[in-house]
Amino acid sequence: MKTRRTPWWQYVIGAVLGLLAGIGLASYGESSGLSLIGAPWIVTGLLAVLGVIVLILALQVHKYAHTDPKKRPHSFINPTIAVYTLVLAKALGLAGATLAGWYGGQIVMSLSHIEADFYAHAVTECAIAAVVCIADMIIGIIGEWLCQLPPNEGPENPKIKEAKRRSDIAQAYKR
Repeated sequence: MKTRRTPWWQYVIGAVLGLLAGIGLASYGESSGLSLIGAPWIVTGLLAVLGVIVLILALQVHKYAHTDPKKRPHSFINPTIAVYTLVLAKALGLAGATLAGWYGGQIVMSLSHIEADFYAHAVTECAIAAVVCIADMIIGIIGEWLCQLPPNEGPENPKIKEAKRRSDIAQAYKR
């Protein structure tokens, strides 16, 4: 299985879609009188804990993958867990970008009413949640990088490619 890094523009698209959805939700709340803005503190806490868990898992995968096989600790990282960690890091990065946009959209629409106590509290909740979501996005990007495997000693290894290129050049000079 060959995985690719998540392109930067997918994070931007997620943030923009989240921003539009957050603006739409806040606009709907203003027009209907049913306010759905804000972020419960438990959600912010769970997002922070999830980010820490993904970072710890990614660091374990990185440590195992980049340690010499003879010097590896006795603990074994199951390849399935390593793949799950990679998927979690990708999902955390994209969800963090989208949710940061979501909470940012709610903030944008609520700033005009910030003098009201309800909106001031909602803006504070959304701002803290947006910061946590941006941190989760960054952790997801870093976690995805940490889960990369080093090149093996096969034909795709940069050292092997360079040696082959040099031997080809040396053979060309001999002719």
